[in-house]
Formats: sequence, C-alpha cells, structure tokens
Amino acid sequence: MNHQGGPQEGDSGHRFPSGQQYDIAFDRQSATLTEVGAALRVYSRDGQNLLDGYRPEDMCTGARGQSLIPWPNRIKGGGYAWEGRHLQLDLSEPDKGGAIHGLTRWRNWTVQQRTADSISFAYTLHACQGWPWVLDCRLDYQLDDGGLSVRTTVTNRSEEPCPFGTGAHPYLSLGLPGQVIDAGLVQVPGGTYLPVDERGIPTGHTRVDGTEYDLRELQQLSGRHIDVAYTDLVRGGDGRARVKLLRPDQSGGVELWVDETYPYLEIFTGDTLPQPDRRRSGLGVEPMTCAPDAFNSGEGLITLEPGQSHTGRWGIRPL
Repeated sequence: MNHQGGPQEGDSGHRFPSGQQYDIAFDRQSATLTEVGAALRVYSRDGQNLLDGYRPEDMCTGARGQSLIPWPNRIKGGGYAWEGRHLQLDLSEPDKGGAIHGLTRWRNWTVQQRTADSISFAYTLHACQGWPWVLDCRLDYQLDDGGLSVRTTVTNRSEEPCPFGTGAHPYLSLGLPGQVIDAGLVQVPGGTYLPVDERGIPTGHTRVDGTEYDLRELQQLSGRHIDVAYTDLVRGGDGRARVKLLRPDQSGGVELWVDETYPYLEIFTGDTLPQPDRRRSGLGVEPMTCAPDAFNSGEGLITLEPGQSHTGRWGIRPL
C-alpha cells in the first residue's frame, strides 16, 4: 500500500478494474479509495481489515464500499412518476426487474483535493435514461482520531426540482482471517424493520419486538438471514445512530455511525451474493436517507430544488 497518498495503478501498464487507487493514512489507520465510484475499498487499523472489501485486481461486487446516488437500494420496475411524468430507468437488477443503487457507482470520479489523511472526489451526473436532471456530487473522506468519516454533498444544477436520496454500502468485518460474521456480536439500533417481497420492495412496517430482527441489544448474529431496512433509530446525544460488530470475546470490533440525515439503515448478511465465498464474510450496513423504493412510495424522499444542496455524514471507527 502506498502510504504517501499518491495514486496507484497495476504493474506493466495494466489498469485496475476500479481505476486509480488512492491511499490515505492517519496514525495506525489506513484507507484506500478508488477512481471508479469514489468507493471505499479498504479500511484497516494496525493492518487488520475493518471492512470486507476487495483486491485491487478485482472488480467490485456486491456494491462493496460504493456510494449510492441519486437513490439507495431499489426502485420497483425501474419506473416512477414525478410531476406528472412517468420515467423509466434502465434495469440494473434484471433478475428482480428493478433499478438498484443509483447512477454514479460505476462512473469515474475526479480527485479535487488530497492530503495525507483526507481525499475529496467530485462527479457531475448528467441527464440519462430515466433521469432528466443534472447533479454535482462530492465525497469527502477524512481519517482522524475518531476513525473514518464520509461526507456526501449533492447539488441540483437543473432548472427543475428532482427526487433525491443517497446511501452507502460498506461491509463491516471482524478483522479475523477466515471468520464469518455468525460468531460476531451485533447491535442495530432500529425499532422498526421494513419486510420485503421477493423483489426486495418493502411491503409495510413491523416492530422488531419479539422477532429475529430485534438486534437492539448486543447479541450473537448466529445464522439469521437479514436483508431489510431498519428505521425508528435510537440515537445518542450527538444525534448519531450506531451499529456495532464485535468479536465473540469483545476484544475488538468496529462501529458504523450515521448522522440525523440518515433515518434508515439496511442490514445485509450477504446470503444472496453470487459469490459463495463472500456470503456472510462481512456485514453490510447501509446508511440511507430514504426507504427502499422511495421514488414510488415517497417514504423519506428528498426534493432537491434548483440550486439546493443536501449534505449527510456517516463514518466508521475501530472499537
């Protein structure tokens, strides 16, 4: 890993699938970000992985570490209505007949600023199939004593209002070679979960009380299969909600926090990933500003007026 913070590429002129690789470091922490999607590929402390990421020579799978703009999760059938128009997106999840995780995660982002412990990326999303607006997008990554923080800022550069949501898709890791998440202790601060149909679209709201989805107290995940969004998040005095993944003996672990702009957290145990060796190897914890299929349900959906910006912050810290 290049700890000078400069870009990396493959040997002999070969380019990595995720483009240029950018390293940042602070004290005992280091992170690697990618040109493609401005994604978080690696985050570690003392050489131990806190994320279940991917190698530089591999293409990103399972949306690992990607940011999701201008919507997180799914849009049913890839279609939605906005101000009297029906808009149809390309079906990026054809097996479920939907559009998933936005439009910017496979685009090349440009580095705007870089220091030894921080990096900022920018990308302009222009109009495309099913999306007739222009957004200026920025991602700021910072390492410090509090861990890794991520700030997402999006501005509507169109002459009309647009629907908007954002999210991110890191997979937390126990940092132990070969260990799956089943042995880990998990805490999720959600009082309500959103059950889904076979296409991953919410069918309502259910309190977690008395269900296998109740993870409000620290407990072993065991063999529970989870791929749902949580809301009614319990927050600390600083306004943050926190998900924890600890080793079985509680000797260490990792925490993901979100600020108040993220009312939803998707928890994904990875059972449906197409690569069998990656299933349950990390815990997907996805900050989301809106519910799945918000472009149709309206739940949590943000309207960005012309010139208006939206900023949200989330982060990860070692425990």
